[in-house]
Amino acid sequence: MKSNEQLFARAQQVIPGGVNSPVRAFRAVGGTPRFIERAQGAYLWDAEGRRYIDYIGSWGPMILGHGHPAVLDAVLKAAADGFSYGAPTEREIELAEAIIGLVPSVEQVRLVSSGTEAAMSALRLARGATGRHKIVKFEGCYHGHADALLVKAGSGLATFGHPTSAGVPADVVRHTLVLEYNNLAQLDEAFAAQGSEIACVMIEPIAGNMNFVRASVPFMARLRELCTKHGALLVFDEVMTGFRVALGGAQSVYARLIPGFRPDMSVFGKVIGGGMPLAAFGGSKDVMSQLAPLGPVYQAGTLSGNPVATACGLATLKEIARPGFFDALSAKTRSLVTGLEQAGREAGVALVGDSEGGMFGFFFASALPQNYGVVMATDQARFNRFFHAMLGRGIYLAPALYEAGFVSAAHSAQDIAATAAAAVEALA
Repeated sequence: MKSNEQLFARAQQVIPGGVNSPVRAFRAVGGTPRFIERAQGAYLWDAEGRRYIDYIGSWGPMILGHGHPAVLDAVLKAAADGFSYGAPTEREIELAEAIIGLVPSVEQVRLVSSGTEAAMSALRLARGATGRHKIVKFEGCYHGHADALLVKAGSGLATFGHPTSAGVPADVVRHTLVLEYNNLAQLDEAFAAQGSEIACVMIEPIAGNMNFVRASVPFMARLRELCTKHGALLVFDEVMTGFRVALGGAQSVYARLIPGFRPDMSVFGKVIGGGMPLAAFGGSKDVMSQLAPLGPVYQAGTLSGNPVATACGLATLKEIARPGFFDALSAKTRSLVTGLEQAGREAGVALVGDSEGGMFGFFFASALPQNYGVVMATDQARFNRFFHAMLGRGIYLAPALYEAGFVSAAHSAQDIAATAAAAVEALA
């Protein structure tokens, strides 16, 4: 049996940092990353045979848990018919119809292979449709690693403390305006000064890359109002929240609170692929008709609409659309957050959490942060100690303070209770 340490040492010889996505390296928390051998239901097993209750869920897609029978069956049947064709399939239409049926703001979608690709393409489309160049994003929101969006991003960049990435020319980001999340005054000021030049505003409605921070209702309402007034497109990055916080995504949560609310474009990923590489971006027919082959905005991808990935995504969406699914998932997630907060009270430690659907976050703080600066000021050293104490007790949390967590339908009440009990011991 190979140890995690042996595998990590070997990986570092052939893969930069030993990982294929930076946050996996455990640099933020220290120690050796766990190399996973297999997963089933709510559990992961590492190379040394240790079992963990999984609250990462492949960073969101595994909403049903690992190896769900209906999803596995769909994938095996699709794979038997062929891995990739480079030609249209009926299943692509079915997945597009499923997404459109669940998200009223979307009339057409284009399937791609990653969240980064979807966000990058949505940005290009917004610029092409409006004829404008400037975009607005918010500090702490991460929209993938496209050059124009790597400006004070969260996620792995926040983990390593870099405000941007090397290799991104200043000319590429000069049209990107970065504002503070939930800051109404900055929002008003930006649109007053440059509203006629702004092509779009891209936002994570519930940010999952500075842990879990939701946009306030007044902030979101004002954002919608300003975009409409100035002719800018409001783009919801729901790669993480889409079909994870609610069946209609985060936009359905805001639509219940803001009459008539809907974004102009949406970006999806993770859950719609069920764990396979698949993402999408969509909006009105008027906007989407600007895409090639109909319009002048070019976008293409060899593996877009992959037949195995679409089978996985369709089977996943079918399961989560069953009556009562999100009520049960939300209750589990709230129970987990309540258990963590109770553990903090018992230990005399300031700990506060929040959740929506199957997505959650917690902070070592006395109040929920509203922006990236406040998140950065929370107790990272305590989080790192807590992370390792939980890992040692078989609880696999995100290995960075700046990442949200995920609960699946496969998590049992016993799993939640075991996690809360482990938190009590860890904080003690």
